[in-house]
Amino acid sequence: MFEALTGKFNGLFRKLSGRGRISEDNVREAMRDVRQALLEADVNYQVAREFCDSIIDKAVGTEVLQSLHPGQYMVKIVQDELTALMGPVDTRIYFVEPLTVIMMAGLQGSGKTTTCAKLAKYLMASGKKSMLVACDLQRPAAVDQLTVLGNQLDIPTFKIEGETNPVKVARKALQAAARDGSDVVIVDTAGRLHIDEEMMKQAEDIASAINPHQIYLVCDSMTGQDAVNSAKEFNERLELDGVILTKFDSDARGGAALSVKAVTGKPIKFMGTGEKLDGLEEFHPDRMAGRILGMGDVVTLVERAQQEFDEAEAATLQQKMAKGRFTLEDFLKQMRQMQKMGPLKELMKMMPGMGGQLDAMQLDGSEISQMEAIILSMTPGERDDPSIIEASRRRRIARGCGAEPNDVSGMVKQFRQVADMMKQMAGMKGKDRMAFAQQMSQMASSGQMPGKVKQRSKRLSKKQRAQRRKVRKRR
Repeated sequence: MFEALTGKFNGLFRKLSGRGRISEDNVREAMRDVRQALLEADVNYQVAREFCDSIIDKAVGTEVLQSLHPGQYMVKIVQDELTALMGPVDTRIYFVEPLTVIMMAGLQGSGKTTTCAKLAKYLMASGKKSMLVACDLQRPAAVDQLTVLGNQLDIPTFKIEGETNPVKVARKALQAAARDGSDVVIVDTAGRLHIDEEMMKQAEDIASAINPHQIYLVCDSMTGQDAVNSAKEFNERLELDGVILTKFDSDARGGAALSVKAVTGKPIKFMGTGEKLDGLEEFHPDRMAGRILGMGDVVTLVERAQQEFDEAEAATLQQKMAKGRFTLEDFLKQMRQMQKMGPLKELMKMMPGMGGQLDAMQLDGSEISQMEAIILSMTPGERDDPSIIEASRRRRIARGCGAEPNDVSGMVKQFRQVADMMKQMAGMKGKDRMAFAQQMSQMASSGQMPGKVKQRSKRLSKKQRAQRRKVRKRR
């Protein structure tokens, strides 16, 4: 998401940072480029124009024009404006006792049914007991799809075989949920390929019958302006409480995310990433602004890591690294845990400074799968001590996983480099670790493979230097 826009912004900031001073003309010229980039990202024209005008108003001031670092000021101004454009943060779901009713609306193909199940799983984490309601009687197999998803989560799905009136299904579902002791009812409704009167009338009838406490519109972020237009239409007829953007990891432009809040006035509540049922994230405008500008999203990355990594295992691993006992078995565990956090390319985008380097990196997951296969083809002794892997062992390991001996050698070499770095970082304190990480980032940006970094040597005294010269002469 946002790759094209991120590249445009980074190019703009590099251009401004290269100037000792910037003028009002420089700012206006830069904003013309930004406006063009926003339009190419499928952002609403009116939104793009107002966004750029607001930045110009704030940037054309003495604080920026007289600054020694105008590029940095511009980054801050743009980040604040992006956050305001997509914000404020509003991921709360307002629960009502004894039963909260949430209605999902949207066009066909937007991912509405899957999002119902994702939202139910999200609510499970806060201890809420949900019931899914199959009111999409228009699309073939929609009821079956919701039932299957409910079974995967062990969540009941309410349906009435042979019923063709979704309003009746919705009404009876509320009665069943009350008997079942459910906390939340999530109602899936029918969609069409395009907005039409029949679909809107059906959605209005369901809303009138069950009086939902929250109505969320599910939009396919890949449709860009179409998603914004449909959001506007739905909001006029249903009075939405929020928007959920799906397929957020599939679109490189991001126009819907930047436009929908400004056009409808309704907050983006969640974003759907991936097809798995845990792929629903709260939408935070400030974090998203950081991603767009290539600054990463460390907070979300840490939150994901905390969900997937066991604290006790992490402490044990750190002790092993400090002692230089990081093995291929440990390496394999770390790779598997990282894969649970999401696609590697998405994780790299959250790391500051990495967004602009992704185009040149092959991060489709195939390399990790090959590394895993190579490690699994090794004996326990080889995983514990890779130094014993000589030519005949490499050939045997390669045959066992369908790789080449050179692939085995390369993987072992990469592991040694990672192990060396981890050992060094495990023994460092906060400031030293930060400096080390910055050094790694610089090496990565220049295309170097980070190996064992030499520590800066202390300044020697005259006596020590004389002794070293004597030793060299003897050699």
